[in-house]
Amino acid sequence: MGKTDLSRPLGRAGGREDTEPPGGHARFAELPVRPYDLLLRAVCRALPPLWSALGLRQTAGTLRHYLRGDGTAYRVDADRLLALPGVRPAARGQLDRWRAEALARWREGPRAPAAYPADSGWRGVAIPRRAGLDWWLALRGVDYRLTGTVRVDAEGGTAVDYRFAVHRSWTFCRGGSAYALPFAALGRLHETGLAREFTVTGEAFGHV
Repeated sequence: MGKTDLSRPLGRAGGREDTEPPGGHARFAELPVRPYDLLLRAVCRALPPLWSALGLRQTAGTLRHYLRGDGTAYRVDADRLLALPGVRPAARGQLDRWRAEALARWREGPRAPAAYPADSGWRGVAIPRRAGLDWWLALRGVDYRLTGTVRVDAEGGTAVDYRFAVHRSWTFCRGGSAYALPFAALGRLHETGLAREFTVTGEAFGHV
């Protein structure tokens, strides 16, 4: 039977307690609808079927959810997201850091089996275009948080159980562009009530 170190979680330095807040916009359905807004929504509604036919299912799904306008959370496959270039090295780096910190604490003790809770805090990671056009267009980046436990045996071997949580505020901050359309115009669909911003979530579990 090993001991559990509850003094403080591993790997928390540099992580945030909360996810990043969404960018500032007018409130939902605060602005009047103009003919241009209706035209833009019609154009946007024609895009998801085309993207799906081209294999861009994540991109189609997020835009379709935005236009649905109910504001509910949109879940993504976090296992697939965790496997992407850019995301995978960031997560692996955190797990390696947990192991190193767990072993450093273990060596200070009696070298008996021990367990150490771990928590990365929320951290941002960009999804590079080389990871795949679909995920890049759909999200561009996410916040992630790894929580779990590192177990060290009597010989110094380690095993890690973890939960990988994903969060992304799907909003359009003014000044940028997406899908060849300015963010301000796309964000106005939320501001006029013709679409609604939402949160992207997901979780995956693993053992290494």
